[in-house]
Amino acid sequence: MKKNLIVGQSGGPSAAINATLAGVIAAAQQDERIGNIYGSRHGIEGVIHDRVIDLTDFQEFQKLKATPAMALGSCRCKLPHDLSAQVYQTIDDILKKYNIGYFLYIGGNDSMDTVSKLSKFYEGKTDAPKMIGLPKTIDNDLAGTDHTPGYGSAAKYLAVTMDELIRDTAIYAVKSVTIVEIMGRHAGWLTLAAALPKLLGGQKPDIIAIPEVPFSETAFIAQVREKMKITDNIVVAVSEGIRDEQGEYVGSSAKSGAIDNFGHAYLSGVGKHLELLVKNEIGCKVRSIELNLMQRCSSHLGSLVDIEESFSIGEFGVKAALAGETGRMVAVKREQDEPYSVSMHTVEIENVANLERLVPPKWFDLEDQRVQREICQYILPLIQGDVSRFQNAYGLNEYVIF
Repeated sequence: MKKNLIVGQSGGPSAAINATLAGVIAAAQQDERIGNIYGSRHGIEGVIHDRVIDLTDFQEFQKLKATPAMALGSCRCKLPHDLSAQVYQTIDDILKKYNIGYFLYIGGNDSMDTVSKLSKFYEGKTDAPKMIGLPKTIDNDLAGTDHTPGYGSAAKYLAVTMDELIRDTAIYAVKSVTIVEIMGRHAGWLTLAAALPKLLGGQKPDIIAIPEVPFSETAFIAQVREKMKITDNIVVAVSEGIRDEQGEYVGSSAKSGAIDNFGHAYLSGVGKHLELLVKNEIGCKVRSIELNLMQRCSSHLGSLVDIEESFSIGEFGVKAALAGETGRMVAVKREQDEPYSVSMHTVEIENVANLERLVPPKWFDLEDQRVQREICQYILPLIQGDVSRFQNAYGLNEYVIF
């Protein structure tokens, strides 16, 4: 008897996660060992509450690949550590109801935690569904893989947006500071992408701050004063999760104590905090810009490399499940930079779940030309190519809606 497949999406959205979903559906349709293909609405909560849709006959793959955010919806659901909790039996009952033999879950660090716990729950059980994690996070901080789907498109958006902001801020001969706040709780990969205009030989952004390097407000103000001796317009790229020398988040709103279901602090406001700091200490024209949600799902600046790799990851995940693999995540191995090529394999989910891959210390000195070259070699291949979009008669994009 054929087994069925179910796929879900979880965590934060991106411009590429639906491409992975498209890859899963396409590969599952092509293998006769798989019966029906189901989608879980809003991640694992869709399984828990039996919100399941049939994707067996879906055909709009190209449009789905170009659709931003998460077509199946998402959740921030943390499963309990106690594997005897009732929720696991509920999940098992629903998976049996739909005759699921293959469970594929697309997401980041916390989503891999879900795959890990379900793999442990089913360990040793007969006829257990194969559990495969498919990576996704614009933060690019998943362990075990060269990079993550979604990062390339977000990096492209940030590099282009920063380049345009640099030109915007340069039009007036007035002393000014523009602070751009970029996502990244613990890892500065996105901020490095925003720094590409400088890393590629430009002068700006003038100051770059990432979470991996302790941040000193005193040193920051001194840097601004020094830069103002040689240029009127200072541009700052700063990660939302920068911390001071004591390990505390910079910015008052980050210290409110609010956390999500996985214990992560809600971060925003560091840009505004630094804006007020500059205003009080220097008194020049200053503004802060929080890119916030725009950097996550800007499919109009999507990277074709990112989208196509994401699709391939979905396909590879199905093949891995059919080959009997379980408790593993699909990972990307970079074979070479020029010409750029990658291969795919799987890694143990235990080596990924709840772990983070940070910017390496060897890349902290962004004034070093060797460091600049290495970072560019890493990021540039990931942002190449434009994504074909589907537009209506009014010139607006059309997307897949389930």
